[in-house]
Amino acid sequence: MHPEQEIAQHIRELERQRYEAMVEGDCDTFRRLADPRLLYIHTNGLVDTLESYLEKLRSGYYVYHSIDHPIEHLEIDSLWAFVVGEMNCAMSVNGHAKTHHNRAAATWIHANGEWKLRSYQATPLK
Repeated sequence: MHPEQEIAQHIRELERQRYEAMVEGDCDTFRRLADPRLLYIHTNGLVDTLESYLEKLRSGYYVYHSIDHPIEHLEIDSLWAFVVGEMNCAMSVNGHAKTHHNRAAATWIHANGEWKLRSYQATPLK
């Protein structure tokens, strides 16, 4: 397998693990996958850091019931990967049921031999 294909396969697996951690409320796995400088931009424009996002996940403010995340485009360089796709979910936000159908963009960076989620942004699809 070509090195770029191996990286693409690895990034797809990291994305799967990230979304699985969100559904399971697994803050340890999410933290392991994320860069400490993570910026997580929500559909309403609010921005969470890694710590503020994990606190909301840990406290039950965000509860993800299911997530579907088809990847439509994956751009790879030696130091970064850019993932574009959808993030469709059923979730509760502060106890209120919501469904989202979003376009999503995630940036992964490669440092110290590991790939880490550096940024994420979701935009509602109409």
